Amino acid sequence: MLSEETITAIADELVQAGQTRTPVPRLTARYPQMTVEDSYRVQNLWRQRSEAAGRVLVGRKIGLTSRAMQMATGITEPDYGIIFDDMVHDSGATFNFSEFTGARVEMELAFKLNKDIEGPRANIFDVLEATEYVIPALEILDARVEMEGRTIVDTISDNAAMGAMVIGGNPVKPDAVDLRWVSGILFKNQTVEETGVAAGVLNHPAAGVYWLANKIAAHGDKLKAGELILAGSFTRPMWVDANDTVFADYGALGTVTCHFE
Repeated sequence: MLSEETITAIADELVQAGQTRTPVPRLTARYPQMTVEDSYRVQNLWRQRSEAAGRVLVGRKIGLTSRAMQMATGITEPDYGIIFDDMVHDSGATFNFSEFTGARVEMELAFKLNKDIEGPRANIFDVLEATEYVIPALEILDARVEMEGRTIVDTISDNAAMGAMVIGGNPVKPDAVDLRWVSGILFKNQTVEETGVAAGVLNHPAAGVYWLANKIAAHGDKLKAGELILAGSFTRPMWVDANDTVFADYGALGTVTCHFE
């Protein structure tokens, strides 16, 4: 494991990278002995730095849960990150493209909890019982660590590449539709770029949520009532650029859109 001094130095680098929009060199190239546990230590310290600056935790994101995402990144296990209040936007939001580094967009479902979910033995029934509603969402990926050659250790340290999210469409109760068969069409500037089905996320989008509850239980943490859990992408990440408009069609669950200027 890396020393506390090294963990602190990395976390400080990432805070600065988020401010300057200049990614730091790949962590695993500089610290080849760095472990997944080290990367979550970095993420947790980055979280503490952010909360000390006034940001408020409102949820969690789960990443790399689908085969599409794992094949796109070459990483074969899920990860998770933090969602702060200033990351959540309503459909129709316009973003300054320069505020992101390596911006990419994914289609996901988000679970709004009205009960706590506590591991280490949480299951899909616990998630469905604890969910107030499910809502369509877009995740905008960001990069505070250079992307070439990234491993899961680099990605976790970078808050699982979380940049922002956009929510919209029609919120539904978790038993109102078959969540496995929620499908999506992702457009960029009127062109279909990606399609997918929510079952691509661990065979059920709720599976990522209980995976996360069980994962963080080892650190004495739990998913809390009121949190918004971004369950993982069922499409590959779509690159965007300035002046691009993104439109996501979730069928009966409605649409979500955003624009980059």
